[in-house]
This record gives sequence, C-alpha cells and structure tokens, in this order.
Amino acid sequence: NKARRMMEKAGKVHKGDGKDVDHRKPLSKGGKTTRSNLRVVNKSTNRSFRRNPDSSMLNQISKGGR
Repeated sequence: NKARRMMEKAGKVHKGDGKDVDHRKPLSKGGKTTRSNLRVVNKSTNRSFRRNPDSSMLNQISKGGR
C-alpha cells in the first residue's frame, strides 16, 4: 500500500487503472520501498509469477539448466 501511495502522489498510477506497483528487487529478497526500486506494470503481468506458499517468488530456472 505504501508503494502504491508513493506512485499515486507521483502521478504514475490512478485508482482503477488496471496497473500494479511492482518492486524491482522484491521485499522478500531484501528490496526496499523506495522510488528507485518501484515500477508500474500491468496487473496481469505482475500477478503471473509463480510463488512459494509464503507468497515469495520462486527462483526462475532456465530451461537449459533442468
């Protein structure tokens, strides 16, 4: 919510626009809620990442490494 409010004040997102505020470096991996670590993405794009049961992102494994 804090990240969303920051981007709303900056005029980057608006209520009901179908956008999510995403952390470039996830909070679960040590990222912070700072303007330089935030980006605006489509809701469907942001919510399509596979997640662990605790909601943290899974490590992405390349197809060549399997």
